Amino acid sequence: MQRAAAALARELWLLLPPDRPGRVLLLVGPGNNGGDALFAGAELAAAGVDVTVLPTADRMHDEGRAAVLDAGARMLSADIDTDAVTSVAKKSDVVVDGILGTGTSDSPALRGRAREIVAAILPVLAGKRPPVVVAVDLPSGVHPDDGTVPDPTVLHADLTVTFGACKTGLLIPPAAGYAGRIEVVDIGLGPELARLANEG
Repeated sequence: MQRAAAALARELWLLLPPDRPGRVLLLVGPGNNGGDALFAGAELAAAGVDVTVLPTADRMHDEGRAAVLDAGARMLSADIDTDAVTSVAKKSDVVVDGILGTGTSDSPALRGRAREIVAAILPVLAGKRPPVVVAVDLPSGVHPDDGTVPDPTVLHADLTVTFGACKTGLLIPPAAGYAGRIEVVDIGLGPELARLANEG
């Protein structure tokens, strides 16, 4: 996770404005993608970036939460008003989608609070000077294997930072239309992927 988070932080740095401290909004779910976002956010916050964390579920990666708070990030309430969500997104330079990962159920559609938050941010992306959206591993709401998107309430990523290998679903419509530019990050899975390929 530390290797993935460091690579994610590097990609986020490249998207921040060079002339002022950037503002990053982390949308954090309960899984490892949320943990990656938190640790990357901690690295940015420690370097002076204005990092805001918005939980999209009742729980999140405990160590990542501690790291980002220790680094000076701001934690919003999980039940923040959706108008406030829209306002925070408008002020952000980058929105990081760390809501869901590849281990979600057969239907990856967002539900409950996570869906409400994404729905509140979608109009911001259609406005003037929208924030850049970065998906952690894959855009939340798309299927990693078959590329289906059962509910269009999904943040269209400008950049998807995916780990180990490119997920097949990111290359198949309609999910491919949500992924933006795809950056594959090596996190040391090469030997294991080679073993699996030889067994296939």
